[in-house]
Amino acid sequence: MKYEWRKKDKELYLPGAKPSKLVVPPIKYFTLTGKGNPNSEAFKESVEALYALSYAIRMMPKKGTTPEGYFEYTVFPLEGVWDLDEIGRQLDYLDKDRFVYKLMIRQPDFVTEDLFLIAKELSAKKVSKTLLESAKFEVIEEGLCVQSLHLGDYDSEPETFSKMHDFCSANHLTRIDKRHREVYISDPRKTEPAKLKTVLRFKVK
Repeated sequence: MKYEWRKKDKELYLPGAKPSKLVVPPIKYFTLTGKGNPNSEAFKESVEALYALSYAIRMMPKKGTTPEGYFEYTVFPLEGVWDLDEIGRQLDYLDKDRFVYKLMIRQPDFVTEDLFLIAKELSAKKVSKTLLESAKFEVIEEGLCVQSLHLGDYDSEPETFSKMHDFCSANHLTRIDKRHREVYISDPRKTEPAKLKTVLRFKVK
C-alpha cells in the first residue's frame, strides 16, 4: 500500500474552508530559508532544490539502496513559513520584497540525517553547491494551531485570515506571532489562480 498524504493526513492537508483548531505533532522536514519576492529566480531555485532532495529519497530503491523502514509514498507538498523583515513590518502595505521565509517539504518517518546526506550527494548535479550547503534536515513541532483551506489566488488570502481571526476570538484563542504557514496543495504552474488550494495556518495559545 502506497502512503498517500491526501488520504492519510486529511486533517493536515485537506481541512475544510471553515477555520478549525488542531495540534500539529513533531514532523521531519528538509528546509531552506530565504528572503525577498516569491516571484524571484532565487525562490524558484530553492523550491526546485527541496524537490530534488525529496525525490532523491523517494527514488533511492530504484538507485539500488533501500533505506531501513522504507515504504512507498507520494512526495509531500511544498510548505512555507512566512514573515516580514523589520522594515516590512512597519509599512502599512505589503511589500513582497520584504518577505522572510522558510520553505520545506515533509519527509517520511524513516528519513535520518544520514539519508539526508546521501540525498545531498545524489542531488549534486541538479542543485547548486550553495543551496545544498544551506539545506537542513529538521524536526519541527507546531503544536496548537488554527487553520483553514484557502481557495483562490495568494493575494486574496487576507479574506481567509480574517475568518481565522474571528474564529480565534470566538474560541478564546490568541495568535502567538505574525508568522504563518502555507501548505501548497495545488501546483501553481498547472492550476488557474481562482482554483488554487492553499492551507493557511498559524500558531495559537
